[in-house]
Amino acid sequence: MPDTRLSVVVTRRLPEVVETRMSELFNVRLRADDTKMSRDELAAVIKTADVLVPTVTDQIDAALLAQAGDRLKLIANYGAGVDHIDVQTARRVRHQNAPLPGVVTEDTADMTVALILAVIRRIPEGQAVMQKGDWAGWAPTAYMGGRVGGRRLGILGMG
Repeated sequence: MPDTRLSVVVTRRLPEVVETRMSELFNVRLRADDTKMSRDELAAVIKTADVLVPTVTDQIDAALLAQAGDRLKLIANYGAGVDHIDVQTARRVRHQNAPLPGVVTEDTADMTVALILAVIRRIPEGQAVMQKGDWAGWAPTAYMGGRVGGRRLGILGMG
């Protein structure tokens, strides 16, 4: 019996749990490693896909979409933005685009808090000294940074 599941091409490695679930549901072509798919590779595999799952490192432009043919029905972008996808051309040639707004909102907030703490505590400076081998030994105030207690910290959203 032929495999009637949708053919899905994923351009980069995804978390294992995602790849496993996709493989259960679809006929999935996964990358063997986490390198960026070359333009030639992408042009070749897009012809075999019902669904393309690109990431921000893939330029999905009019020239590439022209090579997709009639088989490609959906571009399911793995990420929040679509600046790397020619959405107008995709719509014109009847490819649906499935952006995932909010998919990284919680992770972005986590990283923002982590980076605020790293800057206040001067963690990047201390790490750079250690990596260069310039550490002169312990000192009571070396790279101590500041304390968060009693401070007002804010996050200004720009996107």
